[in-house]
Amino acid sequence: MRSKLVTVREVLSRVVAALAATLVVSLLLPVAPASAHGQLATSTPLKGTVVREPLTRLALYFTEKPASNAHFAINGPDGSRVDNGWSYGEPKRLDKPVTEYFMVNGVFEPRLYHTGFPAMVTVAHWPAKGRYTASYLSVASDGEAVRGEVTFDYQGPGTPAPAGWSAPTAGPDPALLAQAEGEGSSPGASSSPVAPTVAAADDPAGATQEQRGGGFPAWLIPALIVVVVSAIVLVAARRRPSARGTSTVDRRSAGGTGRGGAATRKSANPTRKSGNRSGGPARRGRR
Repeated sequence: MRSKLVTVREVLSRVVAALAATLVVSLLLPVAPASAHGQLATSTPLKGTVVREPLTRLALYFTEKPASNAHFAINGPDGSRVDNGWSYGEPKRLDKPVTEYFMVNGVFEPRLYHTGFPAMVTVAHWPAKGRYTASYLSVASDGEAVRGEVTFDYQGPGTPAPAGWSAPTAGPDPALLAQAEGEGSSPGASSSPVAPTVAAADDPAGATQEQRGGGFPAWLIPALIVVVVSAIVLVAARRRPSARGTSTVDRRSAGGTGRGGAATRKSANPTRKSGNRSGGPARRGRR
C-alpha cells in the first residue's frame, strides 16, 4: 500500500509541476508580441552610464517620430527639473535594430527597425553631481502609450542656470494623458495592422519597416497547452494500472512459490514414513 501511495504521489506531483510550467510558459510567451510600438531604441547618454562632461542636450531615439505634444522632463539629484524644452533631431541608423510586433489577421508579425528618431531635450544647467533621470511620455502611431525613463550618473562640474531661467513645473498635456490612458485612441487600434507612416515619411529609404512575416497564430498557445496536459494525463493513467498489475502478479507468483514449497515438504514426509515402516520388520527379525 505504501508503495502505491508513493507512486500516486509522484505521478500527481509531476502532473502539477508540468501544469505549473505550462502555465508559466503560456503567460510569458505573449510578452514579446505585446511590446509597445514606437519604443525607445537608444539614448545619449545611455541608461546606467556615467557622464563626466556637462551636456547641453540629451538625445532619446525612438523607433518612430514622437508625438508633437510628447512630454519630456529631466530631474536632478534633489528632484528639481533642469530641462528647458525639446525639439526633433536628425534620424540616425541604429547600431542594434529593434524588433516590434504587429497583429495582422490574427497573427503576430515582426518588423525590424533600423532607424532611430530622436527627441533632443535641452539641459538648462547641471546643479550638482549625482543621479539624473530623463522621463518621457508619448503616444505611438497606433495609439499605444510610450513611456519610460533613462537614469544616469553625472560626475562632471556644476554649471549655473541661465539668467532669468526658472525650473519648469508644467506636466503632460491633458490631451496626451487622455490618449495615453486609451481615452483618445480608436477602438481596436491595437489589433489592426499599423504602419508607422510618420517615420516612413521622414525616412524614404524605408529602413524603419523590414523583415515581415515569420509570426505565429494567436491560437497556437492554448492548443499547445491542451496537447501537453492531455499527454500528461494519458501517461499518468497508463502507469497506474500497470503498477497494480505488476503487484498482483508478484503476489500470485509469491503465493505459488509458497504452495510449491509446501508440496515439496509434504512429499518428503512420506519418504521418511516409508523408511520407518521398512525398518520396522528388520528390527523384529533381529530379535
